[in-house]
Amino acid sequence: MTRLTLTQIRHRYLVEGRPLDATTEAALAADPRPGARAILDAIARRRSDNRAEGQRLRKLLRYETALWATGVQAIAGVDEAGMSPLAGPVSAAAVIFAPGARIPGVDDSKKLDAETRERLAAEIKHTAVAWSVGFAEVGEIDTINIYWAGLLAMRRAVEGLSARPEHILIDARRIRDLPIPQQAIVKGDTKCLTIAAASILAKTARDALMCKLDADYPGYGFSKHKGYPVRDHLAALKVLGASPVHRRSFGPVREILGLPPLPPWPSQTTTDMPA
Repeated sequence: MTRLTLTQIRHRYLVEGRPLDATTEAALAADPRPGARAILDAIARRRSDNRAEGQRLRKLLRYETALWATGVQAIAGVDEAGMSPLAGPVSAAAVIFAPGARIPGVDDSKKLDAETRERLAAEIKHTAVAWSVGFAEVGEIDTINIYWAGLLAMRRAVEGLSARPEHILIDARRIRDLPIPQQAIVKGDTKCLTIAAASILAKTARDALMCKLDADYPGYGFSKHKGYPVRDHLAALKVLGASPVHRRSFGPVREILGLPPLPPWPSQTTTDMPA
């Protein structure tokens, strides 16, 4: 059927993922051996998966595509990570892709495992026209509250971009006094590729920082749970008390420290964001 053995064909077209040429495909179709049929079936599944991923990416790019069509090219996706943890800063990222760029596999960072996030983060940074990560520290979180600290991290991420965006796509919020057109998309990290890419960069940057803080403040398990209020973290808090990187405006931390609950924060609207 061909000069290549089935083992060689399987390695070339399945393991290496090369496109199957028409001649080899016809030879496999004429080969009665089960191994040949298995290779064809696997390639058919891969083609189907690729088509589905292409459709998913086209849907995720609908906001960017509409803007690109109007001549807007520098579109920044912005998202944050680390709003719920009891410790560590909140992070945010901003990403700009060239028109038409797409990265298979990009999705809301919460849907991806750590290994996939790290792989995609490297690809996002390589592909992006510009990217930036910003943080709001624990002291800022405790001063202005986590909501505004998240927006502060987003602003820092946008301001850290090496290319000025013409338009911002942001996950469910607006950044006050930023003289750039903004579009808030509810659940944007699941609906917009550029926001999803930003969510991956924000998450991986914060996770890496929490691993470093684990070495500085051992015993809490920061490298494992990244500061989220899981059972092991709460148990460590009761034994060790609060570290300098714990958020003292958060209820479980205040309880450990014997502090009273905080009164409700002012209304979270874009008109009263702290300067």
